[in-house]
Amino acid sequence: MSGHLGWQRARRILAVRLDHFGDVLMTTPALAAIRANRPDAHLALWCSPASAAVAEATGLVDEVVPFKAPWMKHEQPDTLRWGVDQIAQRGFDAAVIFTTCTQSALPAAMACMLAEVPLRLAHAREQSYSLLTNWVPDPDLIGPGMRHEVQRQLDLVATLGWTPHHDRLRFEIDDQRENHALNLLRACGLPEGLPYVVMHPGATAPSRRYPAERFGAVADGLWRERGVRTVFTGADGDQDVVQRARAAMKTLSIDLSGRLDISELGGVIAHARLLVSNNTGPAHLAAALATPVVDLYALTNPQHTPWKSPARVLSHDVPCRNCLKSVCPQGHNACLTGITTEQVLAACLEMLPT
Repeated sequence: MSGHLGWQRARRILAVRLDHFGDVLMTTPALAAIRANRPDAHLALWCSPASAAVAEATGLVDEVVPFKAPWMKHEQPDTLRWGVDQIAQRGFDAAVIFTTCTQSALPAAMACMLAEVPLRLAHAREQSYSLLTNWVPDPDLIGPGMRHEVQRQLDLVATLGWTPHHDRLRFEIDDQRENHALNLLRACGLPEGLPYVVMHPGATAPSRRYPAERFGAVADGLWRERGVRTVFTGADGDQDVVQRARAAMKTLSIDLSGRLDISELGGVIAHARLLVSNNTGPAHLAAALATPVVDLYALTNPQHTPWKSPARVLSHDVPCRNCLKSVCPQGHNACLTGITTEQVLAACLEMLPT
């Protein structure tokens, strides 16, 4: 294993996190540890294009390098050669490769080696030989006792003696975009001063979607019990699920699905009394902004709950938990459908200030 001296001398450091924007958010405490211990170094993040805006909003990196890695899930991935050239032309001295325990760090390590990055750190379950100069054996297995995703990345950089000033998630909201989002809320009919909750019924994986109609039932209950309006958010492809949620409602709601960039979404969540969401990126955005969360948590994997923030995590236990599947192999999504609307509403009322 390479000693720490070379890392302390590194002037250009590449962090690698090539998956979803929620994963980038959960890596921000580890990025903060790099920044705190190497404040004069140029820190770049190699990430997916979908995560680039979040990466820029962390306030932690000097450069964002978007790349659709062919070893990750992309419909039209970039070529390995193009990715290697991206890194080689920037002349990095060191690379810290962040992965979940179900991903191999070795493809990224190979790319960094081909790009002649001399220092390469990652968790790896298999023997990495010369692909990694700093190999940290990976003890995590999906199931009881595994580390939270945030802790896993903090532990990785801690092998270099690097720790952050604090371990909260980081996200900085652009004031102009925040004001635009709040003005959009008013234009959509939210009265000044009326409290609201945000509901995010979408998720990339079907196995992580609570039934849309139940979001609508909970929204009605929140208006009836506390007089709070519901604002729905979602990605461009979430309009259908949002419309199904709203169609199940008897009260008014606001639909901002497909209308917000990441900073605007952050602004809307930051001013909300509560976020009600599937286990997806906005739940981690709320954690970064200290907005309370009711997280409808599919038991496909256990390590992505909201980190050190006010939250209620709701699941229905099933024998097929930790399946890691994007589509429920049993066809019932019982780890989510087993959660009643009454349970969700009760959790929301507990989290809402009176």
